[in-house]
Amino acid sequence: MNIKKQAVAVAVQTGIPVLLWGTPGTGKTSFINSLGKQLGLPVETVIASIREPSDFSGLPVLVDGEVKMAPPAWARRLKEAGKGILFLDEISTAPPAVQAALLRVVLDRVVGELELPSGVSIIAAANPPEQAAGGWDLSAPLANRFCHIDWNISPQEWAEGFATGFKEEKIPVLPGNWKEKLSMTKSLISAFIHARPQLLLQMPKEESQIGKAWPSPRSWEMAAYLYTAAEAANTPDDVKTVLISGSVGEGAALEFISWVKDLDLPDPEDILAVPEKFVLPQRGDKAYAVLSAVAHAVVEKSTKQRWLAAWKIIHAAVDQGGKDVAAAAVKTLIQARRPDYPIPTEDVRAFIPLLTAAGIKI
Repeated sequence: MNIKKQAVAVAVQTGIPVLLWGTPGTGKTSFINSLGKQLGLPVETVIASIREPSDFSGLPVLVDGEVKMAPPAWARRLKEAGKGILFLDEISTAPPAVQAALLRVVLDRVVGELELPSGVSIIAAANPPEQAAGGWDLSAPLANRFCHIDWNISPQEWAEGFATGFKEEKIPVLPGNWKEKLSMTKSLISAFIHARPQLLLQMPKEESQIGKAWPSPRSWEMAAYLYTAAEAANTPDDVKTVLISGSVGEGAALEFISWVKDLDLPDPEDILAVPEKFVLPQRGDKAYAVLSAVAHAVVEKSTKQRWLAAWKIIHAAVDQGGKDVAAAAVKTLIQARRPDYPIPTEDVRAFIPLLTAAGIKI
């Protein structure tokens, strides 16, 4: 299976909305139907270009003396199934009013007054504006809610399938515990933005690029889930590149991926296992990333032993001159404390003002 198809399969299983950019007749619809079949998900196809805003915001009906926004039949079918794929085709030729109505569907997963089940994933397809007759660029709010993937077809792949019959390709399947390393990914992104703050939010200056992927707090959040999922599914590195680029744009993605490879970070679980051996990295952004990863790991899986081990690591970081970079990790670590967790007085001494501000008495 090619890289783009693997990327779409991973994104669908995370629940992150995907937007496929490609010319008509390149197999987008057939792949989505095949994907739904393999994942056991019903597929509901809605042609956005021929719909009205009310098809997504709901039609007003009178129920028991109150006006309710009734959802369309396709939304009710997905609600009854409890899972599925909502395929929004020709989204770039949908009028701006329809795109505005789609915002709530994509972000809040609400159609009329019906909330789509968490098991429903959203895929949209669009033709580039220059190829879509009467098309519009996507609005910035709608575009920033998708992972954008350029859909193209391999002539060799098509020729082989055309001659021998197109066979169903096996997709990467996420394990049930795929979110286990999410805290590690979030700490990486947090450390990266700490080192490259200008890449947190960069809305394109060119109008033609506003409807594509660009970095924002929302799209970095999507990137964290997609990167974690791709790692859990053991996909090739190129799949991670496609997913991160589709979320925050190619420039920011390539800079992030290069930065991660250069860091060569240790596993936070290994550090928590032997906190007394912790050595603070000399490089500032690496030190920030390591301590952030430790703190996030404890928040994700909080126990008294892990809480105390994390404070020993923080103490060691302070002793090695890393008080400033440890402060952010302390703020995160505070979230992991439970009422029965003791306060290691010696380890927390350097951060008493922070703890006091958080309502923790020393």
